[in-house]
Amino acid sequence: MKAGLGAWTREHWPPIRRLLVWAFFILMAGLLFGLARNIEWRNVFATLADYRPGTLLSALAIAAASHLLYACFDLLGRRYAHHHLPTGQVLAVTFVCYAFNLNLGAWIGGLALRYRLYSRLGLSAVQITQVYSLSLTTNWIAYLLLAGLVFAAGAVRPPAHWVLDHGNLRLLGVLLLALAGLYLTLCAFSRRRVLSLRGHALGLPSLRLALWQLVLGAGNWLLMALVIHVLLQQQVGYGTVLGTLLIASIASVLTHIPAGLGVLETVFVALLHQQAERDGVLAALLGYRAIYYLLPLLVASLVYLGLEARAKRTRT
Repeated sequence: MKAGLGAWTREHWPPIRRLLVWAFFILMAGLLFGLARNIEWRNVFATLADYRPGTLLSALAIAAASHLLYACFDLLGRRYAHHHLPTGQVLAVTFVCYAFNLNLGAWIGGLALRYRLYSRLGLSAVQITQVYSLSLTTNWIAYLLLAGLVFAAGAVRPPAHWVLDHGNLRLLGVLLLALAGLYLTLCAFSRRRVLSLRGHALGLPSLRLALWQLVLGAGNWLLMALVIHVLLQQQVGYGTVLGTLLIASIASVLTHIPAGLGVLETVFVALLHQQAERDGVLAALLGYRAIYYLLPLLVASLVYLGLEARAKRTRT
C-alpha cells in the first residue's frame, strides 16, 4: 500500500505542483491588478520626495550592513568546503552573487555567477557546490527559525479572508521551529554526516558551524526588515514588518518572479492596510527596492567587471 502510494505521488506530484504554482501565480496577478488600479501614484511619489536625508542614510547604512553580513555566508562556506581563498576575494564574489541573485534570480546570481567567478579563482566544481549549498542552507534555516518565532508568537495577523488564519499561522510557526531544531539536532548528533534529499547529497556541518549559520542568516533577515521599518518611519511595529517580509519572501519564491516584483508590495499592502496608509507602504517599498536591490546591483556590476578584468590579467 505504501509502495503504491509512493509511486502515485512520484508520478502525479510534479503536475499537481505546477498546477498549484500556476493557481498561486494567477491569484497574485489578480491581486496585483487590483492594487495597481487603485493606487494614487502622485501620493506615493510625494511621500518618497518627503523622506528626510537622515532616514534615507539610515536605511542605506542598514542595507550595506545586511549585504556585508550576507557576504560572510561564503566565509562559512570556505570552512565547510576547505578552501583557502583570501577573505577579500570571498566577500567580493559573494556580494556580486547576492546582488544579482536578488534582482535576476537564484539561477543567475546564486549559482551561475558563483561557478564562473569561483572556478576562475581555482575552486573545483565540488567545492563551489558545497559553498553554494551552505549559503542556501544558511539563509533558509535562519528563515525557519525566525518565521517560526514570529508566527508562533502571533506577531502577524492575516486578513479574515485568508485561507491561513491566525491560529493556523501560529501552528505553522511551531512546525517551522521544530524543523530548525531538527536541523541542529542532526548537526549535533547524527552519525550519518551525509544525507540524501530528493537525490541530492547534503553534508551536515558541525553544530558550531550550524549555530553560526543561524546567527548570520537571522541577522541578515533582521536587517532587511529593519530597512523597511525605517522607511515606514516606525508607523508599524518592527515584529509585524519582519513577519510580513517573511511571508512575502515565500510568496516571491513560489511565483518565481525575479526580485518578487509586485509580490512584495501586494503582501505588504494586504497585511498592513489597517496599520499604515497604502501610499506610505508603497513608498517605503519603492525606497527599499532602490536602496536594497538596485543600488547594490549597480555597485556589484562594477565589482564584477573588476573581477573579470583581474581574471583576464591573471591568465595572460
